[in-house]
Amino acid sequence: MAKSFDIESFVRPNILKLKPYSSARDEYKDIDQDMTFLDANENPFENGVNRYPDPQQRDLKQQLAKIKRVTASQILLGNGSDEVLDLIFRAFCEPSSDNVITLPPTYGMYGVLADTNNISNKEVYLTPDFEPDVERILKSVDAHTKIIFLCSPNNPTGNSFSSASIQQILESFNGLVVVDEAYIDFSEKESWLSKLKEFPNLIVTQTLSKAYGVAGIRVGVCYASEEIISILNKIKPPYNVNKLSQEKALERVLDQERVKEEVKAILDEKEKMISKLENIFFIKTIYPSDGNFVLVRVDDADKRYQQLISSGVVIRNRSSQPLCENTLRLTIGTAQENEILIKALKNIE
Repeated sequence: MAKSFDIESFVRPNILKLKPYSSARDEYKDIDQDMTFLDANENPFENGVNRYPDPQQRDLKQQLAKIKRVTASQILLGNGSDEVLDLIFRAFCEPSSDNVITLPPTYGMYGVLADTNNISNKEVYLTPDFEPDVERILKSVDAHTKIIFLCSPNNPTGNSFSSASIQQILESFNGLVVVDEAYIDFSEKESWLSKLKEFPNLIVTQTLSKAYGVAGIRVGVCYASEEIISILNKIKPPYNVNKLSQEKALERVLDQERVKEEVKAILDEKEKMISKLENIFFIKTIYPSDGNFVLVRVDDADKRYQQLISSGVVIRNRSSQPLCENTLRLTIGTAQENEILIKALKNIE
């Protein structure tokens, strides 16, 4: 039985009554027809990008809908996941009044976007084994708590949160729960997309930057109920995903076999990497990872980071994050890149 949730009561009143901007391409949608287009004040000389892109990215959404087993009306595309997350803040959180809950150590943009939108950010640290402390999270909820952000698989820790914890939060919290699945394609865990009908307060965000390998074109994806997507569509910029990004994203989405091959190669390399990391004397802990990276705890992260930089290898020092003292995050690269990293690690004294 689906949970009861009145989404309109969570929308900012000004957003609820807002009349969205209607672009030329919103008013005449059949842009693929052989028509003479004199409606958008475009430069008429054809060069491949002189026309505005489809504001609703219909071709890309249709393909994603097939792959993810949702409807196109349950999808919002953004200029990277950061724009998608920002739209969620702006639609549902009243500045200077509402608050959200985040679970450090986690993706840093949640806090940045909260600050940008003048929304209070209640931080509830993960447990020492990097799991949500559900009891403390729910105790932190008040009448102005609008959103709880769950990054699973989590960045920078790499682990997926237990399904029981996420479900308990979804069932107990009368607000929006955003499950950020940027790394879900590298995980054996089932996506929470399958639970959208069961939990109308659930929003799932994904990206084409990681497994799909197109970080440079900036395409993020939001999956939710049609009602939530409709609200977000009211406030998104009219042409937020450009024509070239739509075309390249569609090309990658259609090439599922290539994407799966690359994901498998990364996972195989991760397994090899972990076995070699076990023999590095200054690595104290290798944390389980469902992502395309591995978090390790070392004896002196600042020292080891600088030594790797001197060896020509750039990794990420995550020691400034809560619960992450003396940790380094290692992205899985090509076989050749990984060998360079292992060689540099072995040569460190």
